[in-house]
Order: sequence, then C-alpha cells, then structure tokens
Amino acid sequence: MNSETTTTTPTPSLEKEGKLKKSFKSGFAVLIGRSNVGKSTLLNSLVGTKVAITTPKPQTTRVPLQGVVHDPRGQIVFVDTPGVMQKAKDELTKKLLASVKESLRDIDVLLYVVDPTREIGNEEKQTLKMIEDIEKPKLLIINKVDEKSAQRNIDFYRDLLDDHFDAMIELSALNGTNLDILKDWIFEHLPDGEPYYEQNQISNLGQKERIAELIREKLFLRLREEVPYSVHVVVNEIERRPNGTLYIGADVLTTDERYKRMIIGKGARGIKEISQSTRKELETVTGEKIFLELNVEVDSHWVERFE
Repeated sequence: MNSETTTTTPTPSLEKEGKLKKSFKSGFAVLIGRSNVGKSTLLNSLVGTKVAITTPKPQTTRVPLQGVVHDPRGQIVFVDTPGVMQKAKDELTKKLLASVKESLRDIDVLLYVVDPTREIGNEEKQTLKMIEDIEKPKLLIINKVDEKSAQRNIDFYRDLLDDHFDAMIELSALNGTNLDILKDWIFEHLPDGEPYYEQNQISNLGQKERIAELIREKLFLRLREEVPYSVHVVVNEIERRPNGTLYIGADVLTTDERYKRMIIGKGARGIKEISQSTRKELETVTGEKIFLELNVEVDSHWVERFE
C-alpha cells in the first residue's frame, strides 16, 4: 500500500459546460479504535458542537452515532462507533462489538483513531485485524499528540503507516489541531453524491435519543466501577406544559436492586444531582425552562432488548 502523510487540499473538479463547477461530495467516514482514544471528542470537534457524549469510562458510546459536517465542498457523515474491547465478557459487550463490525460495511473512508499516550495492548492488534481486509481509503489518526506522554508510543503507530494505511495525520481532537487537514483529506477521497441530511441536521439522533444520551453521560460521570454498565435510559415523554415549561419524563433502567439504590443515593441525593446537571445543560443548550423527572427501575432484561 502506497502511503503518505497528507497536508494537501482538494482540487475542484471541472465540468466542460463552459464554466467552472465544483462537484458536491458526500459519504460516510467511520471512526474506529479502542475505547477512550478520543473518537467522540473528535466527532464533536469536527461537527462544531456536542453530538456525542464523552466520559473517561470505556463503552460510553453504545450505538453508532452519526455526526454531520456541512461544507461548501459537500457533506461528511461521520460515524462514531463503540470502542473495541478485547474480551466480550458480557452480552452488552458482545453486542457493541457486533455493531462496530456492522458499521464497517458500506463506508467510503475509514478513520482509525489511536492514542499514543496509552500502552499498545492486544486490543490494538484486534482492531487492526478487523480493518485489514477493508478496501477503502484508510487514514491513521494519531490523537493527543499535544500531550507529553504521546512520545512514548508514537513511533509504533507511525510504523503502521506503510503496511496498513493510505495516509497519516497527527492531531489533537481536544484542541482542534489539524482538523482542517483531516477534512481536506476526507473530501479528496469521498465520491460525488447527494447530501444524506438536510442542511440544519447535525446528527441522526432524535430529540428523545439525544436527551437519553445526555442523562446517561451524567450517570457515567457520577457512578463508580461497574454500575454505569448496568444502566440504560429511555425517555418516555416530552411535553410542553401550560406554563411554558418543557416536561421530560425518563426511566433509568438498571439490572439489579443494589445498583438502583446506588443510583438513587442516600436521601435521593444521587438521582437529584444527576437530574440537576442534565437539566442545567439542557436549559443552556435550548434556552428553555426544563422540568426533568427521572424514575429508576430494575429491569434485568434490558440488555437482551438492546440494539
């Protein structure tokens, strides 16, 4: 595979109709990598707003989330996938791994995101094996290059370029370094096509799904150890009340009674804090007055129904 480190910008195509026209490009760019390499942070930075929740815990991303970048050159649909974990210890992890593999079908470019501040590990080898037979343009994205500890393993990833990837970009998703170069490379490799989303759409999630994800983010940030992985959120109701307040009712599902007690907390302090932090962020984003009601229920079978 001929590889390069790219810093080029795309050239408009010419149509022989007596005038210069720019082609409209569109397609799907799938982000894949181990857990916590910064895929969701990168997605948010590229879209320019928060479309994916982010936490320090593995498996924060549970479904392939699409974030849309609108550009005069065309439209990029980024697909943020769950992080690849080596051992599928439970049913949820198995389903997440299956969703990653499914996301690799019918793509236009593949973006392999790595974190050089972490030890390499077998998960990296497993992820590389998943993409080795994909015959689409592949870009190696070395994230977090602004951190001092990145120098520890960065040469390992640079050495992957010639055998596995068409090009490589070193960037910082958090600080926005080299994101324009990344978008330029993607547009160079996207096919001509029509937009998949309307101009005002930036995600494939509906209102209920976006709110459910935000609630889950606050749960992940507050809860410790295994508890977040036992949790699922379903928004059941969004209603405008006569006083103008937007009422939101949601269920927090967990697999065991002891987890329910931990989520609610002593004197219901835990669930109140989660509700308050979610409500404040929603009010900041929407500019509306929000009333959020969270109900915690035990449902040991939610993972079986999870898709």
